[in-house]
Amino acid sequence: MSKNNHNNTTLRYSFIAIILTVVAVGIIGRALYIMTAKKDYWIEVANQQKRVNVPDPPLRGNILSCDGQLMATTLPQYRLYFDFLAGDDIKKKDSLLNAKMDSICEGLHEIFPEKSAEEFRKHMTEGRHSKKNRHWPIWNKRVSYTTYKKVKQLPVFRMSKNAGGFHEEKNNGRSMPFGSLAKRTVGKMFEGTGMNEPQYGLEMSFDSVLRGEMGYGHRQKVRNRMLTIIDKEHVDGYDIMTTLDVKMQDVAEKAVVEEMKEDDIDIGVAIVMEVKTGDIKAIVNMERCDDGTYRELQNHAVSDLLEPGSVFKTASLMVALDDGVVDTSMMYALGNHGIHMMYGREMRDHNWRKGGYKPLKVPDILANSSNIGVSRIIDENYHRNPEKYVEGLHRIGIAEDLKVKIPGYTPPRIRMPKKAKNGQWTNWSNTSLPWMSIGYETQVPPISTLTFYNAIANGGKMMQPRIVKQKMRDGEVVATYEPVVLKEHICKESTLGAIQAMLRRVVTHGTGKKAGSKSFAVAGKTGTAQIARGKLGYKSGIMNYLLSFVGYFPFDDPQYTCIVCLRKSGTPASGGMSAQTFKKIAEGIMAHNLKRSATDLRTAETQLMPDIKSGRRDAAMTAMRLLGFAANTVQAGSDWCTFSKQGGSAKAEDLPQYSKGKMPDVTGMGARDAVYMIESRGLVTRINGRGRVTAQSIAAGNTVTPGDTCILRLE
Repeated sequence: MSKNNHNNTTLRYSFIAIILTVVAVGIIGRALYIMTAKKDYWIEVANQQKRVNVPDPPLRGNILSCDGQLMATTLPQYRLYFDFLAGDDIKKKDSLLNAKMDSICEGLHEIFPEKSAEEFRKHMTEGRHSKKNRHWPIWNKRVSYTTYKKVKQLPVFRMSKNAGGFHEEKNNGRSMPFGSLAKRTVGKMFEGTGMNEPQYGLEMSFDSVLRGEMGYGHRQKVRNRMLTIIDKEHVDGYDIMTTLDVKMQDVAEKAVVEEMKEDDIDIGVAIVMEVKTGDIKAIVNMERCDDGTYRELQNHAVSDLLEPGSVFKTASLMVALDDGVVDTSMMYALGNHGIHMMYGREMRDHNWRKGGYKPLKVPDILANSSNIGVSRIIDENYHRNPEKYVEGLHRIGIAEDLKVKIPGYTPPRIRMPKKAKNGQWTNWSNTSLPWMSIGYETQVPPISTLTFYNAIANGGKMMQPRIVKQKMRDGEVVATYEPVVLKEHICKESTLGAIQAMLRRVVTHGTGKKAGSKSFAVAGKTGTAQIARGKLGYKSGIMNYLLSFVGYFPFDDPQYTCIVCLRKSGTPASGGMSAQTFKKIAEGIMAHNLKRSATDLRTAETQLMPDIKSGRRDAAMTAMRLLGFAANTVQAGSDWCTFSKQGGSAKAEDLPQYSKGKMPDVTGMGARDAVYMIESRGLVTRINGRGRVTAQSIAAGNTVTPGDTCILRLE
């Protein structure tokens, strides 16, 4: 190579190096310029490509029954839409939609029978010409995953989203596996656009526990794809275990609705409480709607402030007995033919048209629910000092604010007498005390009346009603809401014993006979109260009544307290209607809780010897011992035996001995023992029927070879 060529090559390489250096410096300079002078501008551009504060919602906690069954849970739900402008060839898609429209509408009608196929056709036609034709709702409610999949199988809808136009919007919605059971107590969520708030019930009162904590993130384009990047993880809500028992709730609800249908009742309320803990096991709030159905529209059990009527008489007599102003041996005259004048007003007993009652002792006054008797006792002893009577009501707990954790709960309203400076009553009259003593001029919700009677059943200890007992996460208990004692003793022990005996007498000899059961003892009190119609008072055409029965069972060892309140327009109306509903609920609950072992079925007169199948001696003997039966055994070398009954016991006798080449006798055996004996000889067994072997296709004692088939008939 010549010297000139070498110099030219060096010159060219130097020139290229200079150019590359200039370019590199330019790139670095440009980068520094962007990183400094243009920093704010490019950050703003990047932020425009990113969505911040994208919510990452938590799953709402479950609401469980006392035995862990789901009463409310979160499940995926779908809103269904159709895009009429989807697809590359709109005309071709439209022609396909026209051809399949009848099939689509018929299919939608089968899935959603509330709407006819013709109505669906009109709806779809309207969607084509609507401004919302790219997001036209097919159905106006959320649907389950199963329903969504059914719709997805319809013609055109089964095509891809971009080609066919069918698409969905997925949300998490609340589902109640037991339908409307205890719906007003469990609660409901708003499900409108942008709303996920509790509407009522436990969903509302325990919202802070169930809700969980919202997470958030941001949407950002990464490698030409929009991804959600979580900045803060969500925290799912806790589960809560209620005290509600699904079976008891079902029993109570059916009993109330049955009574409402039978006696034309407008509103039916029932609450069942566990005596020792105050746990609410069932709560029913049924209303008869205009369309003839029965639904829960309001939680009357905790919110209704109505005059309780005669169930309040127990509280009045408890105050009098506890203050020592009356005892159970005292006798009272009950007016003239069931009518007694009190400060210019007539106090009447329920049987005044039949001549009223003769003089009665205090226990019979309560048993027969005498208005005159109770009002005389209270008025004669507290007329000059009514404050003492009202203080007594507060002392025994009937006026207690229970602080029930159910939205809508309202504490009782029992007014205290007040005097002006001149000594005149400002909120009291001469007739206030007599009428208050029999359940008027006071307002007590059913839950408060039930809690008072539950204290009577619980030996005087008043428990706060409990509706939620545990907070849980992933099956593990995080917190326990322990039973709360409101009052250790609502009255003296002697007073309590007298009241308990009176309440038992109400059911055995008085107005509560319809609540009695032949299977167990019941104690309680009936109540019938007229309901005032606002400013119109008690005399305004057809009268409304509140019919009640509250009691506990079994009387000797109280397990549950129950109140039934029925609101009815017009007559006939009596507390007996509630008493018979109480009986159905009590007997249903006791039947559900009845547990007996096989040994309990034996009596001194009858020895029930079980029918024992032939077979393995040791297995049969073990079963006999566990059931408490004696068996006479014989000494033998065989492990196989048959049994015969002898005077209340069973005698085991050896089965005939057969060699391995002979067919055994398996009659009388169960399928398992028979198959074992036959197949141990190499035979094949086929079984027809159930029970014990009554016939075998190869007779006992016959010679058999491995592979032979024996057919057994079981009956």
